[in-house]
Amino acid sequence: MQTLIELYDERPLENVLGVEMFRPERVIYICPETASSDQTMQNKLRQFFRHRGMKVELVFLHASVYDAEAVLRVFRKTLAQYPDASLDITGGTDAVLFAAGLLSAENDLPVFTYSRRQNRFYNIRNAGFAMNVRCSIAYSVEDCFLMAGGTMRPGRVDNSILVHYMEDIEPFFHVYLKHRKKWSKIITYLQRVSPSTPEGDFSLEVSGRYSVKGERAAFINAPEEALRDLEQIGFLTDLKIQENESVCFRFRDTQIRTWLRDVGSVLELYIYKACLDTGLFDDVITSAVVDWEGTSGRDAVTNELDVMCTRGIIPVFISCKTAAVRTEALNELAILRDRFGGNIAKAAIVTAEKGRTALRNRASELGIDVIDINDLANGRVHNRLQSMMRAGR
Repeated sequence: MQTLIELYDERPLENVLGVEMFRPERVIYICPETASSDQTMQNKLRQFFRHRGMKVELVFLHASVYDAEAVLRVFRKTLAQYPDASLDITGGTDAVLFAAGLLSAENDLPVFTYSRRQNRFYNIRNAGFAMNVRCSIAYSVEDCFLMAGGTMRPGRVDNSILVHYMEDIEPFFHVYLKHRKKWSKIITYLQRVSPSTPEGDFSLEVSGRYSVKGERAAFINAPEEALRDLEQIGFLTDLKIQENESVCFRFRDTQIRTWLRDVGSVLELYIYKACLDTGLFDDVITSAVVDWEGTSGRDAVTNELDVMCTRGIIPVFISCKTAAVRTEALNELAILRDRFGGNIAKAAIVTAEKGRTALRNRASELGIDVIDINDLANGRVHNRLQSMMRAGR
């Protein structure tokens, strides 16, 4: 294919999928004025295709996308210059699609579309090459951010090292379930007895008081049973507790130290491993940080996804909460999903509390699945993830 006409859409996937599948030499995007004059957006789209190993010329043409006659004039001019063009009618406004229909009635150009429900391309007219062609593309998490004009930044977790801790995650999670009600105080205690220096230096060796000051000036005693359980799974060694006096131990390594000083890490790691264990996903990342504009400057807008996965072209956004889920967290998750995934993306909120009716109702309104403590405690996370991927939005 030499030339492909694409209908520019706010949903990132609609702008790249036909290009990826049929590999034209040139793409003509029919755009609203904001997109046709947005050099930053255009360069980011070029950067995405380079990232995907594609050499393709991109041309952006302006048309009033709510004026079918104006769009038709641009179509005619484009086809006169590129008579070999094919037209992808996936995406675009109703007026643009109407104009595409008029153009198709005037000419024999190939026209095709993509069905996300069937995950296939279909021949609309004269496009036999697209008939019933299954979409076989698999995107990474980074790809999903890039196609939407963002960039993936380093997060709190170096995902490359997690392979060395996979056998530790479930025992760690079981300790968490056993002590879930007091987990926040347990982590607070571990933070207090293992402070870092102002320069960021720290030691794996810990020697601290039996009682430490917690929140609001209240004192927290050493969580003896939890510390012994952490020693049993190998996260702590050389544990010595002198009641009402002192506590001494050693963190196994710096990564374990980090996880035991962060309340949410245990749940994020468990969901990360659960996603991997399902075998459903092509890419799984925990602590995926997205820079919205890909600028990396001081004023960059960033968000962190606790876990993000991809299956084929479908991105999955997962937020993990050890405490009660607020409406703001659901709204933020929905915004991230829609901005970087469009209507094909999925989202789930994982909570270590009961998924109460108000939470479920709001999540349902936003198209977000809820995985709660009952699912976590009864080993249903894999099934819930599988059901989520089978369901449509």
